[in-house]
Amino acid sequence: MKRIAIFASGSGSNAENIAGYFENSSKARVEAFYTNNPKAIVIQRAKRLNIPLVLFDREMFYAGDAVLRDLRIRKTDLIVLAGFLWLVPGNLTRAFSGRIVNIHPALLPKFGGKGMYGMAVHEAVIEAGEKESGITIHLIDEVYDRGKILLQVKCPVLPGDTPEALAERVHQLEYEYYPKAIEQLLG
Repeated sequence: MKRIAIFASGSGSNAENIAGYFENSSKARVEAFYTNNPKAIVIQRAKRLNIPLVLFDREMFYAGDAVLRDLRIRKTDLIVLAGFLWLVPGNLTRAFSGRIVNIHPALLPKFGGKGMYGMAVHEAVIEAGEKESGITIHLIDEVYDRGKILLQVKCPVLPGDTPEALAERVHQLEYEYYPKAIEQLLG
């Protein structure tokens, strides 16, 4: 049985969706949620789902190895980023090389990089006059949104779209495809 750790900074809707997908799986299970945000809604989701939660601060993440130690104690096989907004430090990217996956709410390499998350991405896509957007599921390295692309799924950008309407279509793709891509990555 493979062990998954999910990192989230906000609401955690993708984290909950992934945990539900693997709840009765014989292949993998979600061992813990990790968050850097003491006000994140993912904390309430973890409590409701009875999934252990690890709350950490910037120093624990970047200056020490507390997060890495905890992941090792849990015998984590795969780290899943689900709306996690900090750049993952080198000690984690090295220790979990090829085993940290992220989802981006646009078609990389366009509309990626530092600061490109949430509504900012959808606003940029619409402002650029793009005819399609979608999701990119990719492995990560030490640069925002640069890692090897595993899967891209597209959706149209409709005339008169608002960032919120586009975000809703993109979220539906995330919920449908991210758990399946994780399962495939686990082999």
